[in-house]
Amino acid sequence: MLDVEDLSAGYGGAQALFGLSFRVAAGEVVTLLGRNGMGKTTAVRAVMGLLPSVGGRLLGGRIAVDGEPVSGLPPHRVAQRGLGLVPEGRQVFPTLTVEENLTATAANRAGTTSPRWTLPEVYALFPRLRERRGNTGAKLSGGEQQMLAIGRALMTNPRLLILDEATEGLAPLVRAEIWAVLAKLKAEGQAILLIDKNLAAVLRLADRHVVIERGRAVWTGTSAELEASPAVRDTSLHV
Repeated sequence: MLDVEDLSAGYGGAQALFGLSFRVAAGEVVTLLGRNGMGKTTAVRAVMGLLPSVGGRLLGGRIAVDGEPVSGLPPHRVAQRGLGLVPEGRQVFPTLTVEENLTATAANRAGTTSPRWTLPEVYALFPRLRERRGNTGAKLSGGEQQMLAIGRALMTNPRLLILDEATEGLAPLVRAEIWAVLAKLKAEGQAILLIDKNLAAVLRLADRHVVIERGRAVWTGTSAELEASPAVRDTSLHV
């Protein structure tokens, strides 16, 4: 579904990614792992066409969805290919209500006859959002905002869901709820590209992992292989 090949990118005169390659197949959960500042968020921004908005630029490589290049396309065109982003920091619309946030960008980008994700489906997934549907984004807790950001991305009915720091800064009970939701999505065949620091949780959830260090992929493998590789965890993940 998503193929990233030999990706290089930077900000100003500094290069952040150096020939990074990874892929996500249909129905697969893949993580980008690494310490802070290693290039994970830059990779997500590059995939989604967001680098220019933060002063960055592509320096080389190829990004393709279903074999069709998307490198250089504006973010809305990339999203139309079936990619849904839950950005770092959530970035919900603070003056819109929960329901307005969910419906503002609703679409059926999966290309199915009827959309899997509608308001009732999202409210069933996150009952707290139904309870708070009349509240504005600014009046939600951090955990509620993250639920809303995930629900908003699902309302586009994405073929690939991308989450940057899925549970960062959330209370333990909320983190557990988010991981349970992601496990449910995986069981339903949702393809996911995930960044998160909770190694125990991603080892349970993901099919494959890509460890990034200083903008390069230094290791790729399954959860079983990562669990059996303490040197990789200790050297590149500080576990």
